[in-house]
Amino acid sequence: MKRGQQKAIPAFSGKREYLHVIGAYNWRSADVSHLSVERKNSDTFISFLEQLISEYPTQALILVMDNASYHHSAKVQAFLSLLEQRVQVFWLPQYCPELNIIERFWLYLKQTVSANKLYRSAAELRQQVVRLLDKQNDPFGSQRLLFHHFFQ
Repeated sequence: MKRGQQKAIPAFSGKREYLHVIGAYNWRSADVSHLSVERKNSDTFISFLEQLISEYPTQALILVMDNASYHHSAKVQAFLSLLEQRVQVFWLPQYCPELNIIERFWLYLKQTVSANKLYRSAAELRQQVVRLLDKQNDPFGSQRLLFHHFFQ
């Protein structure tokens, strides 16, 4: 390329695709329960809570939640009230993501899977995200990381 010329980089000109993952970090096992959704809203969050309840059918659950608008929706609050015998919710202060352990995992996931990387498709990105989640949830895996050690 000659001096003064700009390099042309082909850009994707189709429909934008998004990958949203809702998740919860298990303090005891370091597992990350997760659900991939098209968009984050009250309905998809309730679907995630249903999945979480089915993953831990006999255990009481403690949820530490931030102040995402869909966490506070009337629909979600009504659903949580049905689970009040099994689920206890602790609300984090606003604008304090550093207090939420799952945020540390999301940062690690973004740095590992997507930072400074270009995938040919959203499906390829999704595959890499699932691969990292599988590694995190493998009880015998050497790449399993503990994100709660700062609180001990």
